[in-house]
Amino acid sequence: MAARRSTAAPRPRNPRLPLSGVRIVSLAQNVPGPLALSRLVAEGATAVKIEPPAGDPMRGFSEPWYLEMHRRVMVARIDLKLPAGRKRLTALLAQADLLLTSQRPGALARLGITARRLIRHHPALRWLNIVGDIAEPERPGHDLTYQAQAGLIGHELPRTLLADVMGAERAVSAALLLLRRTPPCSAAVGLKDAVVTAALPRTFGLTRPHGVLGGALAAYGVYETRDGWIAIAALEPHFRSRLYEALDLSDGDDLTPVMRTRTARQWERWAARRDLPFARVVD
Repeated sequence: MAARRSTAAPRPRNPRLPLSGVRIVSLAQNVPGPLALSRLVAEGATAVKIEPPAGDPMRGFSEPWYLEMHRRVMVARIDLKLPAGRKRLTALLAQADLLLTSQRPGALARLGITARRLIRHHPALRWLNIVGDIAEPERPGHDLTYQAQAGLIGHELPRTLLADVMGAERAVSAALLLLRRTPPCSAAVGLKDAVVTAALPRTFGLTRPHGVLGGALAAYGVYETRDGWIAIAALEPHFRSRLYEALDLSDGDDLTPVMRTRTARQWERWAARRDLPFARVVD
């Protein structure tokens, strides 16, 4: 049950930070929980994160990001399956304002963590649990499956962990609300629920194939250049008319052939001189 500090010692208490004096215990692993925790710590909270003896799998996936998310977080390797580990957790919770978890309710219950037990033993504690789906919290899943259910991926892996990152943002907001309430109190945040919100533009047809922002407007799209790709977002009429006038084309003409005549960087400079929204696509 050895404890160790992460990349830096906790900062001295700064009363000017909004969460100064707030104490958090976290059991959350992978991305959403640690990302939310890092945001709360940046606002002045102090945190202890409990990891299983083998550590957080996230460290093996991306150690640089893991270290970034755990700056100024005290990390303790504790086996909560053992009585001694649960006793250590009880002692930490006795001094905490907020417990942050990201496990399915059944898994937490097997560790003795339920709303009823927390209220009985820690009446001054708030509890926030990040789950996959509020409607089906026991159903297994990860960012990829939630994006798939929301219709946000095709036949390629997504370029970012949208559900995890948006879920972390929701967790921060929920934590701030909980900390304003009188304990004991608890809340849950769902990753699938977060990504469903992100999918609303597609749900309502805006970004579906041939939707207004899904390919119907030639002036709003991604085009191949001589050495890469360029994103064009000339959505407003004044941008669009300026774009077509500068290219000596008719409004609505396909831009594919002309975009291949220059490099992406050349097009970016060309657009900057004309106050047009162009950006090179970063691989």
